[in-house]
Amino acid sequence: MAQQAVPKKWGFGPGLLVTAAFVGPGTIATASAAGAHFGYVLLWALLFSVFATISLQEMSVRQALVTGNGLATTLRLALGGRWVGRLAIVLVIAAIGLGNMAYESGNIAGAALALQSVSPMDGQRWALLIGGIAGFLLFLPAYRHLERVLVALVLIMSGVFVLTGLLLAPVWSELFRGLLVPSLPKGSITTVIALIGTTVVPYNLFLQANAARDRWADHPNRQEALTAARVDTFMSIGLGGLITLALVSIAAVTFFTQGVAFSPDGLSSSLDPVLGPSGRYVFAVGLFAAGLTSSVTAPLAAAYAVCGSLGLDDSLKGREFRIVALLVVITGTVFAALGIKPLTLIVFAQAANGLMLPIIAGILLWLMNQRRYLGDAANGLWSNLVAGVVLLIAVSLGGNKLISLVPF
Repeated sequence: MAQQAVPKKWGFGPGLLVTAAFVGPGTIATASAAGAHFGYVLLWALLFSVFATISLQEMSVRQALVTGNGLATTLRLALGGRWVGRLAIVLVIAAIGLGNMAYESGNIAGAALALQSVSPMDGQRWALLIGGIAGFLLFLPAYRHLERVLVALVLIMSGVFVLTGLLLAPVWSELFRGLLVPSLPKGSITTVIALIGTTVVPYNLFLQANAARDRWADHPNRQEALTAARVDTFMSIGLGGLITLALVSIAAVTFFTQGVAFSPDGLSSSLDPVLGPSGRYVFAVGLFAAGLTSSVTAPLAAAYAVCGSLGLDDSLKGREFRIVALLVVITGTVFAALGIKPLTLIVFAQAANGLMLPIIAGILLWLMNQRRYLGDAANGLWSNLVAGVVLLIAVSLGGNKLISLVPF
């Protein structure tokens, strides 16, 4: 009898989709601003957000491997006709379906800006080309092909930013103090919220759950699949945290330490003293990889979440799935190509995500204690304690996000 293939327990997998999703142009801007204005002292917020993300993503992936469903589908089935279920569906469609259309324009515009900075072609044409590339990647014939492309782009992005951070020689003692000693300098609370908010992203819960289901759906040994998924989650999100740390460090060295006023446009040129004329090209490659990977994962997440919530086919080859994903890409491409900044949509998406994060985190924690769905894979005491702390912070984060968006 032929033996069934068993995947390696140690290695990257679908978790890299999360890295590709949260390390986009928005994270680059947020992390750079944090380092430029406050140096290394806010790195503790990044460290917390990495562990919080690992905790939430692990729960989402675990339920997917046990139930065989994406997170949106499991939530719809578990909550049934309850009012909280209907509210969750509305929030998912609003914050992830519509919100990701707004975010997609920023992802495509960021990648276009990177290419525009090192070529004579204007950003509008680059935006159209990048939107076309993102659409093409979404419709590759097999999930494994898409995963390999994104893995390559994430590794390029990692190499660019991490090596650049090392070449700039950070002050290691201050870096480790910032990681391990929480501090809130005057005026830093908004930046702390932004740092956490760019890492602990609700739509990534839906994205990785479905991707992990597709990757390990046919594995004959559930425990081995769970182990592989946990290792993948820890390594992938840890890599994303390392990239973000490198971005904070780069800005801390080039702006904060030098006492130079921060300007996003001047970030690449600030690398010239160390990297020479090639500095802007190096940074452009990293920004392009970040923008393109996020341009692919945003529509994926939207399609997984919307289709699962509405009971539609949430597989990569499903017609409804492709329609939702393509709609997100087209909308984002049009906004980016026209140079339109969809501020109203972005503010709406931020508000909806700020409200949805604690709700989805709370529902996820409730779901992970339902043994009728998860059996012996349900949360234990330690998992509930860790997730409970994350939920409290999520409630605080969501409240602060909403308050910050309300004019007084």
